[in-house]
Amino acid sequence: MTDDVRNIVLGVIAAGVSATLGWFTRSYLWRRRLRRKQAFFGLPENSECLLVVNRDPGTDGAVHRHDVFALLELSSIVKDCSAHVQILSHDVGRQGYGEHAEFCVGGPGSNRRTAAHLATLLPGVRINTDPEPGEDRAAFQLGSDRYRLETGVAEYVLLARLTGSQDSRPVFLFCGQRAIANQAATRYLARNHEKLARRHRTHSFVLLLKVVNSQAYGPDVVEVIGDVTRTAQTPPPAPDPETD
Repeated sequence: MTDDVRNIVLGVIAAGVSATLGWFTRSYLWRRRLRRKQAFFGLPENSECLLVVNRDPGTDGAVHRHDVFALLELSSIVKDCSAHVQILSHDVGRQGYGEHAEFCVGGPGSNRRTAAHLATLLPGVRINTDPEPGEDRAAFQLGSDRYRLETGVAEYVLLARLTGSQDSRPVFLFCGQRAIANQAATRYLARNHEKLARRHRTHSFVLLLKVVNSQAYGPDVVEVIGDVTRTAQTPPPAPDPETD
């Protein structure tokens, strides 16, 4: 075997070894990212999860188109995790939480299950569900801070990952003042879940987001107002008893 042939053979072998190592490395990194994603969303392979659908209170039980888009965003996440989804209407989902991962779309005015989760898991959140027009319609109250709806200009949404215990599957809430805010929160989660997983791991968190100028930008421009987990999970102080 001449030196030239030997060099060619060695080059082919080296290229094959490098390609194999590269494939194994990429496969390992992909699987590790997938496991982290599955752990964050509580979606092991072939597991079941719940998508709880709200109803647009301004229609005859229809789902708002922005909430449909939100459900599509969530369905893509579930598919990526190789899990299965069960879609439930908010008024028939009478079961506990923690056995399956759950994605709950809509505020308490359009989703009874969201209202139940807020009362049980986030007692520090107060949301005005009065349908009558007024400056406080759909306003969020978090501690001493109030966040009012400015339609098309500034719309707020709570994005929460909640667990009842260490071993329970998470509940994700997308609780917006309008349907477009629900979609914005699901899109924010889909784009930033890796960063959120690094920061919060598998613990509970509640973020307050603001959708900026949705009449021009739709659900794409989102500002993080802050992490309001402690405030949202702390019950408000009991009112002083009346004295005679």
